[in-house]
Amino acid sequence: MKPLIRILCTAGMLFTASQSCAQSKNDYKSRIDSLIESPASPRPFNGVVLITQNGKIKYSRAYGFEDSRTKVPLKMKDQFEIMSNTKQITSVLLLKQVEKGKVDLHTPIKKYLPDLKQPWADSVTVHQLLNHSHGIVDIEKPLLFKPGTEFKYGNLSNILLGKIIEKVSGTSYIQLATDLFKELHLNNTFCYSKNNRSNLVSGHMNKDHLFTPVENSMINDENMPADGVISTAEDMALWNSLLHKGKVLSSAMYQLMTTSSSLSQHDVFGKDKMGYGYNIRIVKDQGISYLGHTGLGDGFASLNMYIPGSDVSVIVLENQMSDDSQLFYYYETLIKDFILRSDWVKTHQ
Repeated sequence: MKPLIRILCTAGMLFTASQSCAQSKNDYKSRIDSLIESPASPRPFNGVVLITQNGKIKYSRAYGFEDSRTKVPLKMKDQFEIMSNTKQITSVLLLKQVEKGKVDLHTPIKKYLPDLKQPWADSVTVHQLLNHSHGIVDIEKPLLFKPGTEFKYGNLSNILLGKIIEKVSGTSYIQLATDLFKELHLNNTFCYSKNNRSNLVSGHMNKDHLFTPVENSMINDENMPADGVISTAEDMALWNSLLHKGKVLSSAMYQLMTTSSSLSQHDVFGKDKMGYGYNIRIVKDQGISYLGHTGLGDGFASLNMYIPGSDVSVIVLENQMSDDSQLFYYYETLIKDFILRSDWVKTHQ
């Protein structure tokens, strides 16, 4: 073969190989589709998925319907109950009171909630409510363990945090949250109200692929700080960008929120115990560090995941809950694992 022809052939093969490589790296859209649409999946996916990087949409798609009775197709702008992902917002509202000098994180909660009669009110601190190391299982019962020694997740801690926020600010939790959403231009995020459903879709229970709408929400004013926020995938991605880039809290408060101060295990994020901050999980998996949380209830499931090293947000919102607890976060886990393995995330670490 003549030298020039050999060079051209070699260049052609290199171009073809690089083109093929580029295609394989950029076909994550079809690969995520195939994960969600696989006929071998144990249950259908009904919800929205949004993946962004550096503020730009990498993947955005809605699957299924808003309501099983009408079969109106889901849209990306639809609103979902984010359930326990609400707790991040409660952490922020509490830390804003710390910034103002109205709350000390290591002071027993009795100072802020003097009506609490239980002896543990003199030992449990605000910090321990935020990272679920308080040991409270019931407002009328003794502690499950000595505060600060173990982890026990639940809604009661955030209900108490909401009361502290209201006590020291003199303003309702709902008003403070609403003001925060307005300030951050989270225009499609609000606190649940039976009289204001906006574009909120219906939650469903799914048993053997039969969807039953959830008629009555568990959310009320009491548990609002634990489960009560309604949002869209786009607003949640915007929340991640603002929170993790210093637009919501001071650097000191943000570091407290996102630093591990307890240890917890959750199947979505792995089989081993991992770091837990103030209502946020701090995880390292496959060499990638990220922050995340889930939400479940009222026929809804949610995953909020942020990878700081590559500025990637992964938001999965479903308006269904499986009757089988093993399948609660089936797709959320699949999508999370796919993103962590993808070349485009790792190359940005």
